[in-house]
Amino acid sequence: MEKTYRGWQEWPQKSLQTEITEPSPLLAPDGTLLAKGWARQNLFQYDRNSVKHTLRRKEWDFYQISDGHYMVQLSFANISLGGYASLLVADLREGRTLLSSMAPFIGGKNRYVLPARGDAPNRVSFRIGKALFETVTEETKRTLHFENGDIFCDFSMDILPGLENITTVLPFDQAKDRYFMTTKQNCMPCEGRVSRGAESWSFSKDSCFCILDWGRVCTPYSLVWYWGNGSGYVRGSDGKDHLFGFEITWGIGNEHNATETCLFFDGKAHKIGAVDVRDFPKPDGYEKPWQFISEDGRFDLTMTPFYDHHSDLNVYVMRMHSHQVHGLWNGTVTLDDGQVLEIRDFYAFCEYVENRW
Repeated sequence: MEKTYRGWQEWPQKSLQTEITEPSPLLAPDGTLLAKGWARQNLFQYDRNSVKHTLRRKEWDFYQISDGHYMVQLSFANISLGGYASLLVADLREGRTLLSSMAPFIGGKNRYVLPARGDAPNRVSFRIGKALFETVTEETKRTLHFENGDIFCDFSMDILPGLENITTVLPFDQAKDRYFMTTKQNCMPCEGRVSRGAESWSFSKDSCFCILDWGRVCTPYSLVWYWGNGSGYVRGSDGKDHLFGFEITWGIGNEHNATETCLFFDGKAHKIGAVDVRDFPKPDGYEKPWQFISEDGRFDLTMTPFYDHHSDLNVYVMRMHSHQVHGLWNGTVTLDDGQVLEIRDFYAFCEYVENRW
């Protein structure tokens, strides 16, 4: 595959964008997928015990925090055979990792069970050896804590009243019990601090935002995807600054019923169609401009990269290979009411990932 861009006028079939508006069971007792589509909150009722192929079950809570200069990634993952709690701090402008800490564990089938919803009040507290991973989600606030040896991480973020997200369930054609369910919660102003001994990095709500990537999946062995996301403030047609964000993911599963593509404006979700990138970045185009367009023409942005955060974890039969590219985005997006927003030098990222896990 050399290019993925098709141009929205030439998309062979527009996705249906089936919105789920009532609580819906995710799986039948035999593990067959029942629900397909997207929702503004997580309405998919998840029972991990209904997943029959437990070795294909993967569950994670991943937080990415950034002010456009520094980035923090804090995550907890249970991938059945094992899992980990991890923390990473990177300097995006200098293009280097400043801190990395991981606490792995073996065997996760019925250990370290994460909440069945990521956008509802919940509490997580797991200790793995000397490491501690804790999160508390309330109606209007979310707090994070991680410690491992002399490393400490504490963050607090605001949740706007009625803040919407995009939760999607995508099936896989290979099997009726394979699916990819994620929640992306954008637009959470965030403050906090990471320290290691005498070193520390501080973040302010004036310029820092957090994105929650919450996943509960049962997938094939190999996956490829694009994921782009950003939060910040943009000027509206009223001349005022508004909280804005976007979520664009594609390439995972069957997207006939929904795509994981959405705009957020003042805490409300504005659904858009499928998104693609004009020039496939592999193998050496990651640091060149990426032009994105949606099938409905409502998302037309170009990212000019300033850092490719490249990672490649290759252990026996498992590989997690990622190019997460950070840059400044320019162009236009269109809200549900037809309002066109001019996006100028907006910090966000897009990644290309090839996984075997």
